[in-house]
Amino acid sequence: MDYNKLAEMLYPEITETPEYYEAKYPPRNLPEGAIVTRLAPSPTGFVHLGNILQGLTSERMAHQSGGVLFLRIEDTDAKREVKGAVKVLIDGLKYCGIVFDEGATADGDFGNYGPYRQRQRVKIYHCYAKLLVSQGMAYPCFCTEDQLNEIRSRQTESKCDPGYYGKWAIWRDRTLEDIEAELKKGTPWVLRFRSEGNRQNKHPFDDLIKGRVEISENDIDHVLIKSDGVPTYHFAHAVDDHLMRTTHVVRGDEWLPSLPLHIQLFKALGFKLPKYLHIGPLMKMEGTSKRKFSKRKDPEAALSFYKKAGYPVATIYEYMLTILNSNFEDWRRLNPDISPDKFQFSYKKMNPAGSLFDEAKLRDISKNLISKFTAEQVYNATLNWAEEFDKPFAGVLSEHKDKAIRTLDIGRGGNKPRKDIAAWSEVKDYMGFIFEECFEVRDSLEGFDKEDIKKILTEFIQNYSPKDDQNEWFNKIKKIASEYGFCPDMKEYKANPEKYKGSVADVSSFIRIAVTGKQNSPDLFAIMQILGYDKTTGRITKFKENL
Repeated sequence: MDYNKLAEMLYPEITETPEYYEAKYPPRNLPEGAIVTRLAPSPTGFVHLGNILQGLTSERMAHQSGGVLFLRIEDTDAKREVKGAVKVLIDGLKYCGIVFDEGATADGDFGNYGPYRQRQRVKIYHCYAKLLVSQGMAYPCFCTEDQLNEIRSRQTESKCDPGYYGKWAIWRDRTLEDIEAELKKGTPWVLRFRSEGNRQNKHPFDDLIKGRVEISENDIDHVLIKSDGVPTYHFAHAVDDHLMRTTHVVRGDEWLPSLPLHIQLFKALGFKLPKYLHIGPLMKMEGTSKRKFSKRKDPEAALSFYKKAGYPVATIYEYMLTILNSNFEDWRRLNPDISPDKFQFSYKKMNPAGSLFDEAKLRDISKNLISKFTAEQVYNATLNWAEEFDKPFAGVLSEHKDKAIRTLDIGRGGNKPRKDIAAWSEVKDYMGFIFEECFEVRDSLEGFDKEDIKKILTEFIQNYSPKDDQNEWFNKIKKIASEYGFCPDMKEYKANPEKYKGSVADVSSFIRIAVTGKQNSPDLFAIMQILGYDKTTGRITKFKENL
């Protein structure tokens, strides 16, 4: 077989050589030990936590080593592409604190190693495909879909391993004349890799997360270039990672079965193999067992879930670090006020088996972070969120900025700040009652005599003065409690509850529900000060009338 002639027959339009591209994309001028890595998703418009885990791992490794993180869009499968997906992806990753040094942008590229969209790199792939053909390492296959189905059926009947290999690879050793005849007829063809592997041969491989694993050689003649001229992921990623000078590849461990082929391709192309880090799956509990996160079953698998809920960027970033590195939480306890950027991330601390998603922990992290925000920071973040996800509430916040900030400031600061808010979507429920537009009585009073409640509320209105300090205000409540058979002292009540109708806490609840509509709310005295005398007494009067 004259392989050079075959290469010219298949790719006559390719005049550039691999040497041309080697010179165009030279090794990067970076410090020793600098890591070059990438995130390389498909443009499906769906950004999931797996993207974030891989992206954050890559980002930390690159930037902590003085290296480069780039974004490559793997759009070889046109059927999966969603319009505007690249912008959704970039915005989503930026939301999580993952920013790229170079790569694809929403409407183009930025960097010297592009194009960063694979469909724009077809000519480059054809150059290296031509190289493999000229070396006898790749060949055209003219099998129809029906022929491939027939091969699969015969393999099933013969109880043979499936795939295009050995005697089943019917175009592997065809003559130049046979190939030329099909080309002249215009028969569609794909380019296949000529594998010299034997699946019985096993070799050790060192993965930076999984450790030493044993892999079998690949013996399948996989497709490298599809009939439309676009490469498969396997071939494209090998060419791209070499020319973009990728040193480390971070990806999900679902790619482990493809590793033997990838090793073969790098060797056949004469490329240095990058170091691989295969991340275990993100899992969640279902009953008493674990299962992988599912795009279909689990709304929290999508980044859009967290944006819509209004979790701060810092929450997602910190939570992902707790998943990725087992020692992050200990570091955070010792460094409560230091930016997580200062944490020394290490892939050696990653769990090879994958990590368990824990929404309760996510919420705890978020509450702790938000408790350290100023009232104005909470207000601004909530307003930004509401302008996208709750326009009416955004209007209310804008109209009553001072009142909102004063309410959010209650219990903020100090050694034990309130930790009521985990996400901006919860702010409305937390303090929306302060605005007439959002106020409604949600909770009810059960187990108490309505006439007692009415009398207590009436007397409270008669005695309430916004000029009272908090001690005077509470002493009046205790006095009213005592007059109507409610214990004014909680210790005494706990010791002898049978002697009383209830406690001063119950009396305070009557007032709290009348004023805020809820059993749980920030400091009641402060709320009344913000509402003012007329609004406070007006709400109590209306509540009393509705009993």
